[in-house]
Amino acid sequence: MSDDLSWMLEDALQIPHALHAVLISADGLQMSRTAEIDRGDADKVAAAVSGLQSLSRAVGFFCGEHGANWRQTLIEFDGGWVFLNAAGGGSYLAVAASAEVDMQDITYRMQRLVSRLGKAMSTGLRGDTVTS
Repeated sequence: MSDDLSWMLEDALQIPHALHAVLISADGLQMSRTAEIDRGDADKVAAAVSGLQSLSRAVGFFCGEHGANWRQTLIEFDGGWVFLNAAGGGSYLAVAASAEVDMQDITYRMQRLVSRLGKAMSTGLRGDTVTS
C-alpha cells in the first residue's frame, strides 16, 4: 500500500495540537503517513509502535481480562502524546499530538477515521509469506 490514504489520515490532524499520523501494518511497516512527517521518521515510528502494541497485548491479563482484545495504547511525554489504536485487519493508527491537545476529540477523530477507512486499513498476507 502506498501513501494513497494520506489524505484520509489528515482528518485526524484537523484539531489544534495534532501533529502527525502514521498507518502501520501488522508487521511494522509504514503503510501511509501525513505530510508533516517524512518517510524515514514514519518508518521508525512504524517499527517502534508495532513493538509497543505487541507489548501492550501481552499485559492484557493485568486488567483481569484474559483474552481481551487490545484497542489502544497511550504514551505520555513531557511535550505531548502518542495515541496508538487498532485499525482493523492487523493494522494500527498512530497519532502524535502536543500536550495541549483535547484528548477526547483526538480519540474520537481516530475512531471515526478507522470506521471510515474500514477495509482500506486492513492488511493481508505479505507476498513473501510461505504457507504450508
